[in-house]
Amino acid sequence: MDQNSKNPVLVILAFIAIYVIWGSTYLLNKIAVTELDPFMLAAIRFIVSGCLIFIIAIISGRSIAITKKQAVNTAIAGFLFLSFGNGVVVWALRYVDTSFAALEISSQPLIVLLLMRIFQGKKISPMSLLGVFLGFIGIYLLVSQKSILNQENSVLGMVMIFFCMVSWASASLFVGKADLPKNFFVNTGYQMIFGGTILALASIAIGEQWSNPINWSVKVQWSMVLLVIFGSIIAFTSFNYLLKVVSPEKVATNSYVNPIIALLMGWYFLNEQITQQSIIASAVLLTGVFFVNTKKQLVLFNRFRTKKNPLK
Repeated sequence: MDQNSKNPVLVILAFIAIYVIWGSTYLLNKIAVTELDPFMLAAIRFIVSGCLIFIIAIISGRSIAITKKQAVNTAIAGFLFLSFGNGVVVWALRYVDTSFAALEISSQPLIVLLLMRIFQGKKISPMSLLGVFLGFIGIYLLVSQKSILNQENSVLGMVMIFFCMVSWASASLFVGKADLPKNFFVNTGYQMIFGGTILALASIAIGEQWSNPINWSVKVQWSMVLLVIFGSIIAFTSFNYLLKVVSPEKVATNSYVNPIIALLMGWYFLNEQITQQSIIASAVLLTGVFFVNTKKQLVLFNRFRTKKNPLK
């Protein structure tokens, strides 16, 4: 994709990619983790993806040179984003439905906002405060259901996903100021290699059983192929392309669509139950995320306070 041109067809395809592909990764991970150990699964995915990214970068003439400081920073980012932030989510999917995991993770912007307040002193607008309040109500409604609490280790899975969100949010703040490779494609390649390597070492340390991909079931093989090619390469490239050609607010709409895609796919392919309380929790939670994400809502709120016509 040419990041400097806005092709309407490419924009549409890129939105489809970040909506559908990222929303489907919960299903693909859930399918794979039913047969494979979670850290091994995530390690293979990221190491293979990172290697493919480097091959693509070299073929396209991009330099993959990196300084020592950048190597350390990409290793830290890779651990926070991928080793812990994603690898533990894969582990938690053994005990949590894909829809619940996706909905809980959709509250990520709330965690980022709170960490920015705690560590950077950033003021939280009244509309964002309302968003945080609604977000945590939504999470409570989601995880307090008896159908979830009665599942073995489901509470542990939900708690670990929360810590994964804290890890991901911390990484988001870290990379904003860290010295990293300027090319986002190369930067991601290093993060995947480092993150995948850490996951591989963790997998070996805790005694996970590594298996030959040839011996995997066909559905798991296909899940891994789709995770590597579509989830880790195409969707990420589409995401960064959109950041170049459309507004960040429009790109951020994936926070609302991904959980819905995950919810529907989990229901259709895995027969996961969609309860009335889950639907209500989803509406409350995503409304909270909406208030946090969009700047336009803050503008409307300020206009309302000053008794100006918000449509003027």
